[in-house]
Amino acid sequence: MEHYYIALLVFLGLLAVFDLFVGVSNDAVNFLNSALGCRIASFKTTMFVASIGVMLGATFSSGMMEIARSGVFNPQMFTFHEIMVIFFAVMVTDIILLDTFNSLGLPTSTTVSIVFELLGSALAAAAFTLLADGKSLADVAEYINSSRSLTIISGILISVAVAFVTGTVVQYIARLIFTFNFEKMYRRIGGVYAGLAITAIFYFLVMKGAKGASFMRPEWIDFMSNNTLPIVATLFVVLSIVFQLLILIANVNVFKIIILAGTFALAFAFAGNDLVNFVGVPLAALDSYNEWVASGAAADTFTMEGLLKPTVANTFLLLLAGLVMVLTLWFSKKAQIVIQTSINLSSSNSGEHEQFGSSLPGRMIVRASMGFGRLVNQFIPMGVKKGIDSRFEPKKLLHGETPLPFDYVRASINLVVSAVLIASATSLKLPLSTTYVTFMVAMGSSFADGAWDRETAVYRISGVLTVISGWFITALCASTMAAVVCWLTLWGEGIAALIFAVGSVFLLVRSNLKAKLDTVDMRADLDTRYDAHKMQQLVEERTEVNFEKTVAVFGELVDKFLADKEADLRQIKTDSNELFDKMSADRGLYYRMANSSFKPTNKDFDARYCYYRISTNMREVGRSLQSLAKLATDHVANRHRIYQGELKNELQNLAQYLKQISTGEDGKLNLRNVMLHADEASNRIDALQAELLRRIPDDKLSVRGCELYLNFLVFAREFINRCSIVAVLSGQLDEIAQR
Repeated sequence: MEHYYIALLVFLGLLAVFDLFVGVSNDAVNFLNSALGCRIASFKTTMFVASIGVMLGATFSSGMMEIARSGVFNPQMFTFHEIMVIFFAVMVTDIILLDTFNSLGLPTSTTVSIVFELLGSALAAAAFTLLADGKSLADVAEYINSSRSLTIISGILISVAVAFVTGTVVQYIARLIFTFNFEKMYRRIGGVYAGLAITAIFYFLVMKGAKGASFMRPEWIDFMSNNTLPIVATLFVVLSIVFQLLILIANVNVFKIIILAGTFALAFAFAGNDLVNFVGVPLAALDSYNEWVASGAAADTFTMEGLLKPTVANTFLLLLAGLVMVLTLWFSKKAQIVIQTSINLSSSNSGEHEQFGSSLPGRMIVRASMGFGRLVNQFIPMGVKKGIDSRFEPKKLLHGETPLPFDYVRASINLVVSAVLIASATSLKLPLSTTYVTFMVAMGSSFADGAWDRETAVYRISGVLTVISGWFITALCASTMAAVVCWLTLWGEGIAALIFAVGSVFLLVRSNLKAKLDTVDMRADLDTRYDAHKMQQLVEERTEVNFEKTVAVFGELVDKFLADKEADLRQIKTDSNELFDKMSADRGLYYRMANSSFKPTNKDFDARYCYYRISTNMREVGRSLQSLAKLATDHVANRHRIYQGELKNELQNLAQYLKQISTGEDGKLNLRNVMLHADEASNRIDALQAELLRRIPDDKLSVRGCELYLNFLVFAREFINRCSIVAVLSGQLDEIAQR
């Protein structure tokens, strides 16, 4: 059996590396979105600072490792065999769960995942053991560290409210002091603000977190504990003076120092608090294995009291884990998707696109909040209200200036407040959710800043509700899935473990190789010259890609519909939705053009208008295809009759005909060819419509079947007409570009 446990241990180690990759992709948003959102430093500079923070913070995580060892369950109640199965179930579940959320682009909590996975698998193992021994399930409570588990879970939940309120209050006060035009007040008290921020970071990270560092000596910790006030006071005074002098004499932007220091601090706090979520379980499994080997006892009788002992994690292993996290930051494209989700929700810019749609709860909250706001305003004196409003007057942008998602003041508040809250929890050995804290601080600060105006509030609130509900769904899914995996592994032993191991690796590989990720380039040039030649280039690229994809999806839709393949149709429906979203995003570029810093000529304006009309026509084709795909999928899902005979043949021929007339001799899209065949195609569609009406009594067609067939023909006509319009507009654009 020893080889079985060695295999489990090796597999847990490999999963730890995967878990670091998946988990950091999810949590990178926590310490990168503020610095990237305010664009105070280059992408590489921000990443470099965060990387150093992660590496050093990893060495401060040793004290948190006991969460995986004895924070959720009582290890003395389990045998070595049961403990190893519990840890195996936790890691398998964690990988699959977090990868799913990352692929959806939703932040979730790795802390919630690991805590509820430990809880679910421990409950399953306890129940399995009790039933096998013929005992009552009422004794299952003895296996769980109830008080500590309750503290952890309640701390995670309370952190939602604490983070939001703290972020709102601190940001509101900071904005009252600095305003959006903060340059004047910045020169007066910027040094004090910077001194306070850096001192707070130092106190909560270094002084409060020192006990959890794997390399700290007891005498160093005692010195800091006995001299806390003098150290903090001296640091604050010295830093305030230095920063104020830098502002007045050298005109240094200390906000850059604060934000980069905050990024470092938050990355540091993240690694210190969250590393246990990724490697805590494999390290606990390694300690368990060493204890068991040293005992010489049987695996199914040796109980794990050894996990109750305090331990100091190996510094080399922590640094190795930190290195994996850093590499993930630099190379994970999934991380960029999740970062963009959070930046979009906290952005001050009510621009061309919102990450989430509206929802009924979101609309209800906005309506109630507006009513409450009107009520409160009646009791505030007009003079006070005008004074406050003047402090929150948005900064006026110069023509063509691109608005940032949020400014330096809010970015610094997001970072410092989040780092302070997380580091405080780490010093108490409380695995606070870094995702909960940073996300809700960002939401609170954006709320205090008035970033949620009437144009965006319902979408932002709906987005927050979506993400928070995702966190609670995580808890339910994590505990349930871990319990099932643990139970089946205890029952099926090595065979079940092998199946789960192979299955989890397969899902990971498939997800990372085949996922179509709409990655966001955070380093994109915001000053693109949207001139006539650029419009010509964009139209050539996007019409070819979008219309070729449209013809391909329509052909697939016809084939799978006539073959009565519901599963394939659902995938085609998803493809049509993605195509419509892409076409909508292409059309939305007109808004970004209007806000670009490049000043257009009359020629450029004419070219942009052509682009707008072309992209609008493309989007309408996408909308028509999206609607048709939904109708066809529902038709098959409801088990309605599929066309046979002549109707089937004519539909297949129509799909082939559209492909034929839209493809040139070189095998690429040819819109002019479509335009030349427009009259012929229209007559052909007219004939098919008339033929359908004649066949209704003979073929005994239902009204649903007739309507769907007519919708296929309507799409074909829409495609022909829109392609013809785009061909004409493209010709006009070419003429404009050649002026």
